[in-house]
Amino acid sequence: MDAYKLISLDKIPSTQDYAHDLIAHGEATNKTVVTALAQSAGRGRYKRTWVSHHGNLYASFIFKTGERDPKLSYSIAVAVAETMIAFGITPQIKWPNDILINGKKISGILIEYSQNFVIIGIGINVETCPTVKEYKTTKMIEYAKVSVNDVLAVLMKKIDKWRCADFSIVRERWTELAAAINKTIQYHGKVAELIGLNEDGALVLRCDSKYMLTYADEISI
Repeated sequence: MDAYKLISLDKIPSTQDYAHDLIAHGEATNKTVVTALAQSAGRGRYKRTWVSHHGNLYASFIFKTGERDPKLSYSIAVAVAETMIAFGITPQIKWPNDILINGKKISGILIEYSQNFVIIGIGINVETCPTVKEYKTTKMIEYAKVSVNDVLAVLMKKIDKWRCADFSIVRERWTELAAAINKTIQYHGKVAELIGLNEDGALVLRCDSKYMLTYADEISI
C-alpha cells in the first residue's frame, strides 16, 4: 500500500480544520495525516468540544473518495478498537463513534467530507484524560506502556486493513466489539434493545415488538 504523508504540528486550533484548509487550497493528497501535539479548538460530533491536552493523539486522516460511505464509520471504529487490542487493552465500541474501556471513553471519531475527500478525525487519550461532566474518561497509559507515536504507527496499519475490508467482515467484528449488544438502551427517550447491524450499516433496535433502524441518531447505554 502507498505510504502515508505525515504532517506533524505543535498546538493548532484543530487538525480537522487544518485538513479542510488543505483541501480548500488544493494541497491535499490521498493518505495525508495531520497530527498535532495539542488543539485549542478540537471538536467532535455536533461541534462538541474535544478537550485536547498534550500527551494524546489528535489526528485527521485524508483519503480520496468518490462518494459518501455510511459504512466507513464502522471500519474506522473497528480499526481504533483493534489498535487498543494490539497493546493488550480490551475496548468496546459505543454507537456511533466512541471507544470505551471499562465504560469510560478513551477515543472519539469524527468523519467529514470535503470535495472528493473524506477527513477522518480521531482523538485517543494516550497519556492524559480530560475531566468531562457528561461522562467518565480514561487513558491508554493506565493499561499499557505506550507512546503517542506507537499508537499512531499501529493505527495507520489498522486503518489500511479495515478500511479496505469487506463490510460483512467489518460488521461481524464490530458486533463482537460493540457495547450493549442484546441489552437495553435509551433511544429518543424510549427503552429499546440493541440487536446489531444490518447489511446496509443501520443499527437495528427493538422496542416492544417493533424493530427500528437508525443510521446516525445517538443512543444512551
